[in-house]
Amino acid sequence: MNAPSPSFLEELFTYNNSVNKALIEAMTQHADQVSEKCVKLFSHILNAHQIWNYRIDKKPNPFGVWQVHSLDQLQTIDTENHHHTLRILTTIGPDEITEYTFRGDVFRHPVRDLLFHALNHATYHRGQIATEFRQTGLEPLATDYILYKTRG
Repeated sequence: MNAPSPSFLEELFTYNNSVNKALIEAMTQHADQVSEKCVKLFSHILNAHQIWNYRIDKKPNPFGVWQVHSLDQLQTIDTENHHHTLRILTTIGPDEITEYTFRGDVFRHPVRDLLFHALNHATYHRGQIATEFRQTGLEPLATDYILYKTRG
């Protein structure tokens, strides 16, 4: 099986950043309707992305996994995560093996696997946010990758 190229991973993270921006904008515009659960889930998406970036860089992460951020902090954190990931792809590379500790166990994976996990994790939780939007009377955003490619 061929590994995804750095340019494809960059494209996926550009997509991720784009749909995150749209979601942040929607949550900000409808702040009076957005549930605490939405903000918690979206904060978790950003925290997890940052945690994986920091694991790859072998630095301590400043955020907790479920730390909640205010709506006005989300865009800055997302932008920083995006730039950090792009820097990783150009300076470390997707095939480099990263060793990290999780719940006391040591793991070793290629950077590409860790970054793909961050993307997949974000997609999963954006689906939960879409459900929460619907339950609070908001129209969920269409954040599918293929729709992003069609519009792009």
